[in-house]
Amino acid sequence: MKKHLSVLLVLACIFSLSSYSQESSVFLKAGVNLANISINNDGQTDNAKMLTSFHAGLQGDLVVCPFLAIQPGLFFTGKGTKVQSGTAGSDGYYRAVLNPYYIELPINVVVKIPVGKDARFFAGAGPYVAMGIAGKRTLDYQALGIAYHREDNITFSNDDPTTKGEEGSGMGILKRFDYGVNGTAGFEGKSILLSVNYGLGLAKLQSGTNSGTDNNNKHRVLSFTIGFRL
Repeated sequence: MKKHLSVLLVLACIFSLSSYSQESSVFLKAGVNLANISINNDGQTDNAKMLTSFHAGLQGDLVVCPFLAIQPGLFFTGKGTKVQSGTAGSDGYYRAVLNPYYIELPINVVVKIPVGKDARFFAGAGPYVAMGIAGKRTLDYQALGIAYHREDNITFSNDDPTTKGEEGSGMGILKRFDYGVNGTAGFEGKSILLSVNYGLGLAKLQSGTNSGTDNNNKHRVLSFTIGFRL
């Protein structure tokens, strides 16, 4: 049955291309990230720890047929989380922020459905890989009427992802390489695109930990994007 469906899909693409004029293109995209990190073995997050960040980059739109496209991308994207308690300016106030930045390469397979003359609804999914390149850890707290502030650059491990071991791991060091899956949906016009994306990290954030043991300590990123066709 699956084989027959695959053949029908290929034939439909070939037939429809004869009357389809859209060419492959590139989008310039940017938007807001609502980033978090899972806090238990089931991969759940605490909404109070959500951190607002951003992303920007380029996305290809490689047309396979009128209703199917492959969309590789290259993005600079912020992830992370925050912990906060108490009231700013009062004793007992505490706020810690982890905000790493990555170069991320997603590849989505997207189905497109016409909803107007030049408009299409789309939805799809695919894998991503990312490499940490920068970021900050900040800590603010107040005790005995004195406010304290500390800010440090994030340190990434120099791990070689092609080897079994992890080089450069240590306490307080983040894994440089992240990977996972993401889903996307939105609307695309002749020159503009609006979408929502969810990235589900599969690699543990903390250096020296095993990704396969559970789903704790992994990136979760909800993104809202606007794109312009170049």
